[in-house]
Amino acid sequence: MTEKNNSVSTSKAKKYPVEKAEGKSLFPTPYSLLPISAPLISKMQKYSNDGALAFHTPGHKQGLGAHELLKNLITAEGFRQEVSLMEELDDLHSPRTCIKDAEILAAKLWNADEVLFIINGTTCAIQSMILATLKPGDLVFVPRNSHRSVMAGLILSGAIPIFLPVEFSNDLQIPLNISLETLKIAIKKFPTARALILTSPNYYGVAADVQKISKLLHAAGMLLLVDEAHGAHLKFSDELPISATDAGADLAAQSTHKLLGSLTQTSMLMVRKKFVESARRAASLLQSTSPNYLLLASLDAARLQMQQAPEKISQAVQLSKNLRAEINSIDGLKTFDAVKNFELDLTKITVNVENLGMTGIDAEKILRHEFKIQCELSDAANLLFLITYADTCATVAKLVDALKKFATGKKISPALESFISTPSEIIKSEVSPREVFFAENETVALEKSVGKICAEEVTFYPPGIPVLNPGEIITADIIDFIKQQKNIGGRIIGAADTQLNTIKILGGV
Repeated sequence: MTEKNNSVSTSKAKKYPVEKAEGKSLFPTPYSLLPISAPLISKMQKYSNDGALAFHTPGHKQGLGAHELLKNLITAEGFRQEVSLMEELDDLHSPRTCIKDAEILAAKLWNADEVLFIINGTTCAIQSMILATLKPGDLVFVPRNSHRSVMAGLILSGAIPIFLPVEFSNDLQIPLNISLETLKIAIKKFPTARALILTSPNYYGVAADVQKISKLLHAAGMLLLVDEAHGAHLKFSDELPISATDAGADLAAQSTHKLLGSLTQTSMLMVRKKFVESARRAASLLQSTSPNYLLLASLDAARLQMQQAPEKISQAVQLSKNLRAEINSIDGLKTFDAVKNFELDLTKITVNVENLGMTGIDAEKILRHEFKIQCELSDAANLLFLITYADTCATVAKLVDALKKFATGKKISPALESFISTPSEIIKSEVSPREVFFAENETVALEKSVGKICAEEVTFYPPGIPVLNPGEIITADIIDFIKQQKNIGGRIIGAADTQLNTIKILGGV
């Protein structure tokens, strides 16, 4: 990278919201006024230093019996603090001391009424917020690009989804998000719906207008539940989309580990006050009764790190801007920094490789094995790279160098025209996913499934958005759509028959 790119912005963290969101205080606590402490980690250290002889779980007895291979992965101090449920270490399922203190600090940092620590992944956080707010028979808006954990939450809750179409960019070859107009139509068509489960930002960093969506839903007496797995860092830069809690979401599930500094499998659930009791009850139902304290401690540490150095996210944004400029100067590669009608998380770098005459999947293999560069994901047209607070000018320079060498000598040709479409109708599930899950199913020829209830997910990749979900009626139009997608070479995932000559339907219907 050039010399001018070696400096990064240290702009201030995201400004406090000037408009009061429903149920929120006007101003969150300034970072500088929060105590510089990690209450959970402090208690763990105190217990391990106390010298009590362990006659309790876990079986390795603070590392004394651990295998040498495991000792190579975890430090001796880590083993000493890898204990469980001692009185001074609090109870995740009914926190009153150090876990509660750590959650309170997180709530103040992210401007939530309360935060629940989650050690079973954001899948658990999403399922918890669904169970906390929805009951059997409730109608809920679900965009078609929702994560599979949402369907699992619907199975657990018994709620009935109304599937919303997601905008798709043929120019960028990526799914975008739901539009405000689509939601307005859905609310008018289904005024008794209870909530929207929104994914924002999506995997590619494309964010919906969460603030306007929140106001629209609340005016209709509906809830906003946000899968913000890819947005734990949004709070800390003015150049990123607004965070779900600041935008007025009722609950939001964040993967702290994805773009911040906690360990894999750790997340936080942001909750408004009126749902705290039900959310905690749901999380307790779904989480392990033997939580790993090293995972919990990593959430405490990740929160403290952002509290002390929120400018790290602004630095990552500036690195991302520099990286985009470099990529767009490489023949055959292109990326983008804006999406019409949507906001974009700039730290997500989508690189289109179509002009090199290859797929993103092929490009991923070459970069991984020839250049020792691993992307986050690849699809038919793109590679996705994540720039986080951990990156530096040096790491970004290595990526740029690899991309330049990778593209050198490749045949530059116009990208082949492709026609990718996605379902465009607002469709209510005929029966709840829960009913389908427990019902008998049968396999029939695709042509004979018209009018039947689908018992499996049918998705074409690209664009990775389900055409059919369990509980939807299979129509002649959908079968025509499936044939179209097969003809242009779409890869089928989710269905038992990967050629989709047959399909699973609800038995006895």
